[in-house]
Amino acid sequence: MISLKDQAINTALNGDWEKAISLNKALVKANPNDVDALNRLAFALHIQGKTQAAKTTYQKVLKIDGLNSLALRNLKKLLESKKSGKNFTSNNFSIQTDNLFLEEPGKTKIIELVNIAQPNVINMLRTGQILMLCVKRLKIFLLAENKIFVGMLPDNISKRLIKFIKAGNEYNAYVKSANNRRLVVFIKETKKSSRFKDQFSFLSGTDKALDFDSSAKLRAGKRKSKLIEEKDENDGQDYDSEDES
Repeated sequence: MISLKDQAINTALNGDWEKAISLNKALVKANPNDVDALNRLAFALHIQGKTQAAKTTYQKVLKIDGLNSLALRNLKKLLESKKSGKNFTSNNFSIQTDNLFLEEPGKTKIIELVNIAQPNVINMLRTGQILMLCVKRLKIFLLAENKIFVGMLPDNISKRLIKFIKAGNEYNAYVKSANNRRLVVFIKETKKSSRFKDQFSFLSGTDKALDFDSSAKLRAGKRKSKLIEEKDENDGQDYDSEDES
């Protein structure tokens, strides 16, 4: 069964703004601090021309998270459109998907899937469509509606995310682009476990270099410790032999 959150996202992607408003209001009622639902609600209100309500909703987001980049950016656009007398329309699908694919260092990643499904399956996918992550052994499979297989995450990313998922992290996945031969997805961390609260889900190139450097230093340290232990043992053996003589 599709969650209320996924329904709210899908209705917006399909341009059903009235229903999107209703569903996101329900999510906000259940959790007044749900900034994602508040952002979606504000955007839908703006599309429907309810600019004052949209402005108030974005301001609620900023009271909860003063640095929320999505609310800051969209509030700025709202004020600019209000000043110029122009309004968003229900044709602003590109704006909605741009918001959906807003990148956050360490929390989001754009990934090309491997071992993707047949072209007839891939061609049915649409930009922004929600995909389900399914962990099986050491792999992460991505499934569309009705549990239809569409592709897999590369092994190195699967291995990292499985560790986080087992600890309690949660992620959303969306289709970013799809054609006969390529399927690119956008994955976003939506919940972080306390166990890995200080670790990024996704590493940048710099982070990978630092991670490698730290691992190399750790291995070097272990080798050095082992050599010292061996030397101590050998020294001990020398002393014993001298005593015997």
